[in-house]
Amino acid sequence: MLSDEKPLLHGDVQQANSSFGRYTEVGHNSVVLNSELGDYSYCGPNCDIANTSIGKFSNIASNVRIGPTDHPMHTASLHHFMYRSSWYWDDAEDDTAFFAGRSARRAFIGHDTWIGHGAIIKPDVTIGHGAVIAAGAIVTKDVAPYTIVGGVTARLIRERLPSDIAERLMDLAWWDWPHDEIRSALNDFRVLSAGSFLDKYQS
Repeated sequence: MLSDEKPLLHGDVQQANSSFGRYTEVGHNSVVLNSELGDYSYCGPNCDIANTSIGKFSNIASNVRIGPTDHPMHTASLHHFMYRSSWYWDDAEDDTAFFAGRSARRAFIGHDTWIGHGAIIKPDVTIGHGAVIAAGAIVTKDVAPYTIVGGVTARLIRERLPSDIAERLMDLAWWDWPHDEIRSALNDFRVLSAGSFLDKYQS
């Protein structure tokens, strides 16, 4: 059972400079670097997440990569000997400014999102609340809330919910409800349409 006290990190997970909210889970053989997972968010096995802020209730399938780093395109070489220089020469220091710039290029994943198997989300991209990223998509631009995108590179497929319903859900912000309140509404989450749910819970 998941816990509000510590994340469930399955075997072989590597993590550094990262934080995990309540009821979070990271699948086998995943890497999480310089990132945050909000309450109730999880990722499947073999994910690679770097320099990313993930909201609450995010559903991340296996083999997803978020925030993959880039090689320098404007210099004489693409190779990382230029910034991981200490790996190659005893008298050379790593390029700390390069790594700082790389870490600053963050991806942002909204609340209640679904990122499909094998998707890639580039740095500096924001995925809006309630959005769905299709399996295998490569996302290079921001994704609007409550839309579905897919393809290489990702393009809009359709709205997940009508825009008025999406706006009302973001106003309701159920993802900020206390744990017990979500439990009390569990059956309504299961059986009601989004519109009916809003009619019941939005004053």
